[in-house]
Amino acid sequence: MNYYDTLIAVADDCPVTTSAVPPLRGGRKTVAVLQYEMIADPTERLTQEDVLFLSWLRRQPRADEITDAERASLRAEFFSRDQPCLRTSPLPKAYGFGLLFDTGGLVSLCPVESAEYQRIVAGEGGVRVVRAMRSARR
Repeated sequence: MNYYDTLIAVADDCPVTTSAVPPLRGGRKTVAVLQYEMIADPTERLTQEDVLFLSWLRRQPRADEITDAERASLRAEFFSRDQPCLRTSPLPKAYGFGLLFDTGGLVSLCPVESAEYQRIVAGEGGVRVVRAMRSARR
């Protein structure tokens, strides 16, 4: 389920032309905020599966009280069902962040206005480019 050497480029209908940090909604962390914090944190090197699972887990009641054994069981249960990939993440759909996966499948943020993003989208660097899902049908 993980991506390797891939950029998830911003969606064609992304409303921003420069990246923006997702805001809290009603004082609470949204999926966008959780995913942004995880991926932007240099101490956390995560794969797509890690981001998907942890963004779900951190929204659960008493998430901070879950033991390692419970976490492993919940992760197995979580991935026993089909899960949408990060092409559906609000970061590339609405906030202007490409998601760049390295050869090990670890993800980092790639702002749409950055030279690196522009270079990769132009086909340089040997990275596969896939677009994030659009928010609206046309």
